[in-house]
Amino acid sequence: MSKTSPRISVIVPVKDDAENLARCLEALGKQEKVAGDYEVIVIDDGSQDSTPEVAASYGVKYWKQETAGPAVARNLGAKHARGDILAFTDSDCVPTPEWLFHLTKRFDELDVVGTKGTYRTEQRSLVARFVQQEYEFKYARMASQTSIDFIDTYSAAYRCNVFLNNQGFQTAFPVPSVEDQELSFRLARKGYKLCFVPEAVVYHQHDCMLWEYCRRKFGIGYWKAFLLRWLPEKTFYDTHTPPHQRWQIGILALTLASLVLVWAWQPLIWFALAGMVVFFLTAIQMLGKIVCNDPGVLVIAPGLIILRAASLGSGLLWGMICPPKVPTPEVIGLSAVALLFKRMLDVSGAFLGLCLSVPLIGLLAILIKLDTPGPVFIIQERIGENGKPFKFIKLRTMVSEAEHLVHQVIKDSPLSGPVFKVPNDPRVTRTGRFLRRWSLDELPQFWNVLIGDMSLVGPRPEEGWVVAQYNDQHRQRLVVKPGLTGPMQISGRGELDMDARLELELDYIRNYSLWKDLSILLRTLPAVISGKGAF
Repeated sequence: MSKTSPRISVIVPVKDDAENLARCLEALGKQEKVAGDYEVIVIDDGSQDSTPEVAASYGVKYWKQETAGPAVARNLGAKHARGDILAFTDSDCVPTPEWLFHLTKRFDELDVVGTKGTYRTEQRSLVARFVQQEYEFKYARMASQTSIDFIDTYSAAYRCNVFLNNQGFQTAFPVPSVEDQELSFRLARKGYKLCFVPEAVVYHQHDCMLWEYCRRKFGIGYWKAFLLRWLPEKTFYDTHTPPHQRWQIGILALTLASLVLVWAWQPLIWFALAGMVVFFLTAIQMLGKIVCNDPGVLVIAPGLIILRAASLGSGLLWGMICPPKVPTPEVIGLSAVALLFKRMLDVSGAFLGLCLSVPLIGLLAILIKLDTPGPVFIIQERIGENGKPFKFIKLRTMVSEAEHLVHQVIKDSPLSGPVFKVPNDPRVTRTGRFLRRWSLDELPQFWNVLIGDMSLVGPRPEEGWVVAQYNDQHRQRLVVKPGLTGPMQISGRGELDMDARLELELDYIRNYSLWKDLSILLRTLPAVISGKGAF
């Protein structure tokens, strides 16, 4: 399975699972259509069974560690890997013959850094079939998206350099839980492209017993509460979890609370009944899919949907009340409270800014039209929070064909790194120079702030071709919304190269406070008046 320079390293962590490991390695030895050679690395997480003998019999690379959990095991495998691409599966999975081919084919696209495949099962247990339908419902949701933020390691692959630059899986998770999705969340925050590949199939033995299913969901909820300490935005959204699954947890909690309090006020029984009606209304879409795909599962589906919400919710609650006694990792980003108050400031500030600036924008529009032919507003695609593109609006300051002339002037940029500013840019119009000198061309961006694409304060948004040149460190500026103003605007503006900007912006993100936003807003006007770096 391996030659001198393998393109792909397949990493399989195992813990006392020799029988399943043998089936997994047998399947990995029969991979077809793989572009380039591949090696298989087994990391033994303190097994006491015949795992070493099984690994030796298949001639794969093998390392053993003291029991430390799958995150540490996978990271150890990556350390010893020789491939440019790291593929991951679990010892209890049996990959199909073309699994590795499909999983790694998308890496021919240079901007793709991670891929996720799918589960299948041949089990006939109703509980296992319900679990499979859960996955199928989520897969259908992911298949409609051009990029994802959620990868779990039963069928996953990453570019090795990106994986190592980001320190791999978070080792604060000592047990199998959400350590795999945590890595993909961190990478997606930086704007890396992750893709869903439904053809990359592995077969798995799902939970067959109700207590197994509930215990697993409780554990996911418990460790998800831990993860949300440093990735609070994932409380509300990810590309894998349907929104109604989150609603169901809250609805069920309110319903159960109403039932408990019925003894004190009997009309609450109607509130509880209404809650259950709403609960099942949120489940209609999934139940409909089950009817189409595997109608026999409908017998237990309603009850399991309730148990799922109860198990996840109780796990989340327990994780908040009694969190694990492990250090919380330091990850760049804003807390949930900071995000809330920052958004409140953005909405109020943007609304006020629009009210005050609309008359001025109207006057400037007339000047732009009188100066040169072309539109008043320029709408460009810029890269925002988590690398997501958005429509960026500003008053036109250049000749109408400016974008087609960019490569003629980019050589005149005095700045180093992936950043572009040209003093005395010949494409700028006479009115445009006045607008840029006083930053009046940015006034329409109050609208971008109001609708949530931008913030009043943050890193400035860049065009996609600039972001494509970012290294991993530069991408840290993408973990927050771009700003109308920010630390760069009050510290030199267009005179700063990328490294100088990044130092200021990372300090802003790491030491964020509402007072810091207010301070930058107050210092913006003097910076504009000074004209330093305004070109």
